Amino acid sequence: MTGPEEQAAKAPLRIGNASGFYGDRFDALRDMLTGGPLDVLTGDYLAELTMLILGRDRLKDPSRGYAKTFLRQLEECLGLAQERGVKIVANAGGLNPGGLAHAVEELAGRLGIAVRVAHVEGDDLGARFPDALTANTYLGGAGIAACLRAGADIVVTGRVTDAALVTGPAAAHFGWGDGDLDRLAGAVVAGHVLECGTQATGGNYAFFGERSARELLRPGFPLAEIHEDGSCVVTKHDGTGGFVDVGTVTAQLLYETSGARYAGPDVTARLDTVTLTQEGPDRVRVRGVRGEAPPPDLKVGLNRLGGFRNEVVFVLTGLDVEAKADLVRAQVEDAFARGKSRPQEVRWELVRTDRPDADGEEAASALLRLVVRDPQQEPVGRALSGAAIELALGSYPGFHVTAPPGKGAPYGVFEAAYAERGTVDHIAVLPGGERLPVRSAHPTLALEDLGRPPLPEPLPAGPTRRAPLGLVAGARSGDKGGDANVGVWVRTDDAWRWLAHELTVERFRELIPEAAQLTVVRHDLPNLRALNFVVEGILGAGVASQARFDPQAKGLGEWLRARHLDVPAALLDAPAPPAAPPEAIDANEPTEVHP
Repeated sequence: MTGPEEQAAKAPLRIGNASGFYGDRFDALRDMLTGGPLDVLTGDYLAELTMLILGRDRLKDPSRGYAKTFLRQLEECLGLAQERGVKIVANAGGLNPGGLAHAVEELAGRLGIAVRVAHVEGDDLGARFPDALTANTYLGGAGIAACLRAGADIVVTGRVTDAALVTGPAAAHFGWGDGDLDRLAGAVVAGHVLECGTQATGGNYAFFGERSARELLRPGFPLAEIHEDGSCVVTKHDGTGGFVDVGTVTAQLLYETSGARYAGPDVTARLDTVTLTQEGPDRVRVRGVRGEAPPPDLKVGLNRLGGFRNEVVFVLTGLDVEAKADLVRAQVEDAFARGKSRPQEVRWELVRTDRPDADGEEAASALLRLVVRDPQQEPVGRALSGAAIELALGSYPGFHVTAPPGKGAPYGVFEAAYAERGTVDHIAVLPGGERLPVRSAHPTLALEDLGRPPLPEPLPAGPTRRAPLGLVAGARSGDKGGDANVGVWVRTDDAWRWLAHELTVERFRELIPEAAQLTVVRHDLPNLRALNFVVEGILGAGVASQARFDPQAKGLGEWLRARHLDVPAALLDAPAPPAAPPEAIDANEPTEVHP
């Protein structure tokens, strides 16, 4: 029989999110603290591009390298968090978690608030990669858990996995150890749903048109009620905007993932075992998640300065757009040839935004985009501006540009590497300064792809209509280094029977011609009625290199949904599906959980 203290320790843990990126809604921290009960409030400030930005900040001032916004938010909300007993866990430390922890202590002293601050370090592997601007391994949540067990009120970290902001507090609260793989996997899934903030509550949602604009005006930030067995309920504070349903959670589960095995430093979560159930308005239960031992190596994110880039956009109005593009392209290339140096990389892209017989000049215009890159600034700066602007009176009729090219700006290149976990010093710096090494004694397991699950029976043959894929399927896309992922899901069993057979890799390449010559890998997740496509190399050297029009592939899924194909008329004519999937799709048959 358990006593009151042990029973309290087993109570569900309410973990909220107040930031999905560096630059997210500033007042979210206050809104989450005042909107309803919470135990822990997390903030995710880091991304591949953010690390590059912080790296450049650190070059200017070695005492920086962390998310300064977090300090300004704490200045308004530190007292409020203490009054309400809410612990704050954020990766805002970036490249300098110790510096941020010290700044938080100074802020608390100035405000007269007694607060215990801890931080996690050991992710910086710059000494191993001296040619990189930043080199940081993705740590797990064990260091965060150690800080919280030592009584920390605020824990700041450098580069940890986004899900670690949830696995750490959950492990500390419930007393989980390295071997509690299923529980940790459940917390990883909860953390992945929360990490991008309002993307779990209706933001950037494919089927947003089924909701009112007023409902989506200001989506509330999400929270998860995590239970001792690792299951959770994803929800939000009552009275806040947006909505939480099986669709919003599915979309976020697919975001920036790939196959059924979602690997991390704490555990490998099996996304093919996730079961989602709509429990009520704005409440989705996540259960059944299985976990496996984590891989032996830790991922390392490397950011390097790749050189300099510049661009100019020529506006081509009216008739003869293709001929105008050919002329100015030839003129610029001739100017490069006559000059001292041609940029190492020159890329042209004609975007036909023009319409015939347009009733406005902008609607009558196409855009010709020229992007140049070079290890040196001169070829992309003065050389480009001279080649482009000197044509102003001697090129195609109606010559103008959206803006004159500048001097050229540095760009970054992202690369993933790996480090053996036993060689990484994961350190929890506890309140008071004690440095506690964090070691995992649990065995590891090399990561391997699962075999493809069996396909459902195809729909019977019947009449079809040419229609956009998005009338029956949702999608969410994003970036992972130079690759993009596109998660596609449907909301009924019949739609899944069609999608699983129709949207092959070959059909994907047909619908997205940009991927025709690239490696495309399809992963099936029948428990979510979803397919996840990874398009390798479509983003070049990553978001900071700005290799394409949409450098983070945020719109790639919506482009796919807009493409037309032959869709069964029965699916197009079917009524709108319910928010929750039927239990029939639960292939894992987990035990029902009742808190």
